[in-house]
Amino acid sequence: MKKNLLLIALMLVGLLQAQDKKESYSFSLQQAIDHAIQHNYSSINAQRDIDKAKQKKWETTATGLPQISGVGSYNNNFQIQQNQFTVNGETTTIQFGSYNSADGSLRLNQLIFDGSYIVALQASKTYLRYYENAKQKTNTEIREMVINAYGNVLLAEESVAILEKNKTTLSKTLGDTQETFKNGLIEEENVEQLQITLASVNSSLNNAKRLKDVALKMLKFALGMDINDDLTLTDKLDNLTMSNLDLAFSKGDFAVTNNINYQIAQNFKEQRSLELKLEKSKALPSLSAGLNYGYNAFNNKFKLFSPDQKWYNYSGLAVNLNVPIFSSFGRHAKTQQAKIALEQAKTQLTQTEQQLKLEYEKAKSEYEFAVEEYSTSKSNLTLAERIERKQQIKFTEGLSSSFDFSEAQRQLYTAQQNYLQSMVNVINKKAALEKIINNN
Repeated sequence: MKKNLLLIALMLVGLLQAQDKKESYSFSLQQAIDHAIQHNYSSINAQRDIDKAKQKKWETTATGLPQISGVGSYNNNFQIQQNQFTVNGETTTIQFGSYNSADGSLRLNQLIFDGSYIVALQASKTYLRYYENAKQKTNTEIREMVINAYGNVLLAEESVAILEKNKTTLSKTLGDTQETFKNGLIEEENVEQLQITLASVNSSLNNAKRLKDVALKMLKFALGMDINDDLTLTDKLDNLTMSNLDLAFSKGDFAVTNNINYQIAQNFKEQRSLELKLEKSKALPSLSAGLNYGYNAFNNKFKLFSPDQKWYNYSGLAVNLNVPIFSSFGRHAKTQQAKIALEQAKTQLTQTEQQLKLEYEKAKSEYEFAVEEYSTSKSNLTLAERIERKQQIKFTEGLSSSFDFSEAQRQLYTAQQNYLQSMVNVINKKAALEKIINNN
């Protein structure tokens, strides 16, 4: 019994460990994008929308194909209805029917011509294309989202690394300054000023670590991963920035028709055009045919399924022609509504085109500014480092006040963060521009 309990306990522990086991991933930026397009939650559902649209297309197609249905029925008349007759002035009643009856039949229906069916087939293709465009739009949005999230993680990592380096350097300077103060060579204010700066760096470092954890979880979410899985980023911020420094990229012509939002607006216009055709097709006649074949049986006793029960067969062919003649101008009103809707869709398409051109100019300008800011912040960082080193030497030699040294440090720390942020901006603004021109 003890052995069985031990075995069960070991199995439960193994099962819990298997459930808690983390997956480990290592992605470059491109690998992260590819993974997200396959596993992001929005991407998965967008693909399901396409699958549903394909089934909807077949549903529409099937309405014009042969339809076969089977019908079976059984009736038990507890009391047969009396019918009254008058013969030679005398009224009498008689029963017609039997106590038990059964019927079974097959019916074949076939649509021969219907203008609305032809339009529906065209609409089903447009309907499918709409969701294919929606999936593509989802992919472009996911791509931009992953690039931003990936860059934020790299920014947080670099911020932590720089702040830790600043903390180490500042701690050493503070230690040297405290020793100098003990020897009576400087005032206590110099030590206190460095302590204030170090406390500020410590606070920024702790916040950067928290932001790094949040940024990493946000990236995992964008990738469609469990936020507790392990994820390692193989690309570096410097390398990604250099690969996105391409001002020639923003000098090309913008083909608005390549933008997915334009394609969706175009698809919307096609849908309104088909709706107009549908309303017009309702004025055309429709033709269908049906073939019916079946058996029925009657008996006053329930012996319908006995070998000696006689069944009677019947069959028939029906052709149905429906010709619309007059609808009190109802069809005309619907057609006019569809025309107005089509004109609205054309206006929306023009609006979308102009809006995309404006967004392109804005995105191009922001990208070019991001590249310029990167160059400026890089130069500013070099100058801030040089100024901070000079002030540190002067401060150590007693030629500069703690205030001047502290100001140089703050200027350096600001320049460091501006430089890191400028690199991320180059990456993000390039992604935004690529999204508009659909260069994925």
